[in-house]
Amino acid sequence: MRRGNGSGEPETRKGRQGLPARLRNPPGGRNARVMLLALALDRTGSGLWAASSVLYLTFVTQLSAQQIGVLLGVAGVAGIAGSPLAGRLAGRFPVRRLLIGCHLLRLVTLVLVLVCTGFEALLPVIAVTYLGDRAAKMLEMLFATRTAGERRVAYQALSRSVANGGYALGAGIAAIGLAVGTTDAYRALILGNALSFVIAAALVWRTSEPRDKAIEVARSDGSAAEAPAGKQPPVRRATPWRDRGYLRFVLLDIPMNLDDSILNVGLPLWLVNHTSAPHALAPAFLITNTVTVVVLQISVSARAEGPRRATRAVLLYGAMMFVCCAFLAAATRGGTWAATAALLAAALVVTLAELMRSVSSWELAVLLAPQDARAAYLGVAGMSQSIQKSAGPPLLTGAVMAAGPAGWLVLGALVAGLSVVQRRACTRRLRTLAPPVLNRTAPAPTPEACPADQGRTDPTRPGTRDW
Repeated sequence: MRRGNGSGEPETRKGRQGLPARLRNPPGGRNARVMLLALALDRTGSGLWAASSVLYLTFVTQLSAQQIGVLLGVAGVAGIAGSPLAGRLAGRFPVRRLLIGCHLLRLVTLVLVLVCTGFEALLPVIAVTYLGDRAAKMLEMLFATRTAGERRVAYQALSRSVANGGYALGAGIAAIGLAVGTTDAYRALILGNALSFVIAAALVWRTSEPRDKAIEVARSDGSAAEAPAGKQPPVRRATPWRDRGYLRFVLLDIPMNLDDSILNVGLPLWLVNHTSAPHALAPAFLITNTVTVVVLQISVSARAEGPRRATRAVLLYGAMMFVCCAFLAAATRGGTWAATAALLAAALVVTLAELMRSVSSWELAVLLAPQDARAAYLGVAGMSQSIQKSAGPPLLTGAVMAAGPAGWLVLGALVAGLSVVQRRACTRRLRTLAPPVLNRTAPAPTPEACPADQGRTDPTRPGTRDW
């Protein structure tokens, strides 16, 4: 028997919808549609910046390579503070207004980039830009968590596909400006990124402030009801910084994000310096990543939803990272064709690992956080990506690649081992949170969010989206 979805459309048919149809009717309704459009424009601007920023700083502002390295390194460190700062503020102020503020902040800093020419002036400007960027990404995910509710994994999959498509579009537009190569062309690309922030802020303004649906559901079944008169309310964790279990999850999540550095830093440098593969192969890594994410993100995300699947995805991530590192180690052996095949295989496997991590990491960050302090907890969880972006490249270039093929094998084994530790730690914490999770009245899983479980609504049966 086919179940309805409330709109008269059978869910079995809806579960087979493609990406365009899902974008027209995403989890969260109108709010989600507008936010996905804002996200696409924002990431298009980010693609413009990523493709042109280093060349702009080199040829227009005349900075040296060492100055650019210091500038981007300091900016990366500043970005680490973006997520926890945004999480703390989101517990006190509306998420929608904070996100608009982040877009406008980055608009101001990019305009300043155009008028600042010295290293000393650009250093704080670029640092604040990166801080605003990380804060905005955290607020976007918090907005999605509150808007999509129990279907946050399905929304996350859509947002990842949209973001990668926008990023690729921005990089393609930037290629035209870089081909022109004039100062005005470089400045036009920076202005294009600034314009994307203006439009994104205007779109976010059209949304309504989301509410934390998990808390509302908890209150509806009495689990968060006010304490009787004369009795003290239960003690709550005041801050994630005192929650050792959650901090352990965030710490272990840092190496669970190394796929980003391997794709953007490890693969190209290993190709150029340690293999006989043609240098023209380097763009194929990004193309493979972008196309695979756009095509497979939704189907992979459906297999990482809920506590059981999210923790299992952590193990799969570790296994895929080990396989990727093994391919990289093998790329030094054999001729040109063997090296090319090994590097392309590594790019594909690390992308599959990224697909698993992008959903399971955020899903676990949400599930492991107390509902009444979720914003602050998610802000701390967002630090793992920022820390990895700062520490990952030096780790790969200074230790892993310096050790040769054995360095990659050791790294793969370490990540695989840490994934086992992370999975066990998450499972233990989820068991302590099991009573409130199980008592919560949650909607049945929809085929759109979890097609593999279509037609199964009993949360006690294996393979369903809850326990």
